[in-house]
Amino acid sequence: MEFKLTSPAFNHGTQIPSKYTCDGDNISPHLVIHGAPHGTKSLTLLLEDLDAPPDQALLWVLWNINPEIPEIKEHSAPHGSTQGLNSWKKTGYQSPCPPPGTHRYAFRLFALDCKLKLLPDADRSELDAAMESHILATTELSGSYARTNEAPL
Repeated sequence: MEFKLTSPAFNHGTQIPSKYTCDGDNISPHLVIHGAPHGTKSLTLLLEDLDAPPDQALLWVLWNINPEIPEIKEHSAPHGSTQGLNSWKKTGYQSPCPPPGTHRYAFRLFALDCKLKLLPDADRSELDAAMESHILATTELSGSYARTNEAPL
């Protein structure tokens, strides 16, 4: 089976429903994990705003997700996983909230051959360094979100 990330909330390449943004309930969508490769010991999930400045691009960080779980339920983090710091130095899901206009977002899932030994306050460079040479496969679920008015984060 192909390593893949899907969601019943939206299809790859379509608009993310406002429920999962700052204009809605500000909760994470239900994500379904398919076909982690043989030898996967943990999964890491990143949500990134592909059109934001680098210091505002990382919206959600989860690592040491059990590769046996079939899904990440709406508005939750899997038991036993670690939520790292996003670009605002907070843990947890920061929903898409672009300035007026459309931004593209990517949920990136990494299959790793190890569990990561990181503190919860690890930054992006520490996460990238810990994953280096341990990535077995990656997959991505992307979507966009368009806003017509300004709202606070």
